[in-house]
Amino acid sequence: MSTTNQNIEQLLRLCSTGNQRAQLEIYNRYYKAMYNTSIRIVRDTYKAEDVMQESFLTAFDKLESLKDKTVFGSWLKRIVINNSIVEYNRQIKENNVALDDVLYKVEDNNGIEETDLENEKVNYILKTIKQLKSNYSLGLTLHLIEGYDYEEISEIMNISYANCRTLISRAKESLRQKLSVNA
Repeated sequence: MSTTNQNIEQLLRLCSTGNQRAQLEIYNRYYKAMYNTSIRIVRDTYKAEDVMQESFLTAFDKLESLKDKTVFGSWLKRIVINNSIVEYNRQIKENNVALDDVLYKVEDNNGIEETDLENEKVNYILKTIKQLKSNYSLGLTLHLIEGYDYEEISEIMNISYANCRTLISRAKESLRQKLSVNA
């Protein structure tokens, strides 16, 4: 059986032994989604690449700590998000957050590009989210784009559950106002 046809659990077992072919296969299966996750948070293509690479290295190093190999994808995504947030916060501290109009290539889960009109709308909404206060932007990205619930976001952002609900509510309202002004 070739490496490409093996299921994730088999590949991860091989990765645990340092098998580079298996690691490359895992990387090839997940890199686009992980890059898209990171770019939405760090907003810099080079930083997103770095975060993604570091996240894969971390995942391969800590693979033994993952008990249920069937949740590898979500575990890896959590590593990418956490590393992206650390990078984003570092950029804010250094005042290096890019304020340019980076347009994101949005793909559906199958990797098929959406129509131009839908892509324009999505890019406009993403661009508008970027214009919100940084904690609003981060909260909405985690909630609406990455699909995290309030409890997970409150852990990631290190705020209380009640504060998280309030933050997301205010962020949505701020987004609505910005979108309606420009409509």
